[in-house]
Amino acid sequence: MSPFLILAVDIAGVLILTATALALVRLVRGPTLPDRVVALDMMTITIVSFCGLAAVRFDEPAFLDVALALALVGFLATVALARFAERARARKAEEAE
Repeated sequence: MSPFLILAVDIAGVLILTATALALVRLVRGPTLPDRVVALDMMTITIVSFCGLAAVRFDEPAFLDVALALALVGFLATVALARFAERARARKAEEAE
């Protein structure tokens, strides 16, 4: 691997880790459930990106399998949390009537 590609992957890794840390802050601080769901989805996407970078950096295609599986699980988690939030909102509206 060329030195330029190694540098680019290292810089991208630092940026992805920074994005993951910022998403973690949003996940902890909230303030609402949709904010937390979006932060969790962003963290999943950044971790998938990090797996892709690791596959390039270490020349190991197994990381791509991990990234694919994590992306599928992250999608299912986002759908489940969105359904939960929708049901909670409907339940609140029902109780208000």
